[in-house]
Amino acid sequence: MVWEQRWHPLRREWVIISSHRNERPWQGERVAEAERSLPPYVPDCYLCPGNARSSGRRNERYSGVYVFDNDHPCVGAEAPSPLAAPAPMYRNSPATGCARVVCYTPRHDLTLAQLPESEVLGLLQALQAQYRELGAQPGVRHVLVFENKGEVVGVSNPHPHCQIYATNFVFTTIELEAEAQAAYLAEHGRPLFQDVLGAEEADGRRLLVRRDRALSFIPYFARYPYETYVAPRETRASLAHLTPAELGDFAAVLRETLIRLDNLWRMSFPYVMVLHQSPTDRALPGFHFHIEIHPPLRKPGLLKYLAGPEIGGGNFLNDTAPEEKAAELQAVSNVHYTNGGEGRRDEAAAR
Repeated sequence: MVWEQRWHPLRREWVIISSHRNERPWQGERVAEAERSLPPYVPDCYLCPGNARSSGRRNERYSGVYVFDNDHPCVGAEAPSPLAAPAPMYRNSPATGCARVVCYTPRHDLTLAQLPESEVLGLLQALQAQYRELGAQPGVRHVLVFENKGEVVGVSNPHPHCQIYATNFVFTTIELEAEAQAAYLAEHGRPLFQDVLGAEEADGRRLLVRRDRALSFIPYFARYPYETYVAPRETRASLAHLTPAELGDFAAVLRETLIRLDNLWRMSFPYVMVLHQSPTDRALPGFHFHIEIHPPLRKPGLLKYLAGPEIGGGNFLNDTAPEEKAAELQAVSNVHYTNGGEGRRDEAAAR
């Protein structure tokens, strides 16, 4: 049994590790595990090539990565200003910016983990270009890129895609990370994330995939059972700052990491994946770009629910030990199970 608090240096908060709780009796809701066979093209999918979207606009008959402005953006250049003043203790401000959708491939039936490495690299190159273009626009302070994957996280369309929010504000988690990394650099004279990478490599138990210029791992302070980081070895402010050689290794590491997650239970693993990139409105020495993958499952069919400790208390409680979860992912094949790769040898034990 493990009862332990671990410090999350990027968010400057404590995470409670209580690994024996993953085996507690469960009589609550289970999420469906059944895989659905999808066709390569769906006539009424608003992301497939050539199809009409809800706005009436029609997609190009694209053959690679396809980017378009979101028909239902959460921010926009036409945000009303000035706003009516609220009560004295409240504040408000226009939410301006641009929201875009990025389709990974014209294939409706594939996921990022199933794309060949060359197409993962092409996607990352497209996202580099988006960061540069949007980050240079007047009034944009930050470019947030994220993918919500799987019905269990609220995705209604399985066509592989991510979203981009270029906003006149910096999202709170990125602001917290920026402050933590700046403070650490000022105090210690070296980037915080470099010390995180050094600690993970020195320990070794939580490492998943390694290349010369990039690696992935379940961090010591993971808040979700299979929470995974993918990072370049060198400190770069954003995806757009990676060199071609770094981007190649990063694409390979990201792809293999996602394959291992899918292979764990031989299913398309749901997750929320976010690119943690530096704000675009100022230089932030020491900010280390990385991707965070937050899968919501703690076992097949069982969610990691955010409840009293997280929502009410403000601290995450991880029902598993990061070292145990990393060992599970290390044990699976790096070839996707739909192409003949193997899942866990002890799959029954995971259930």
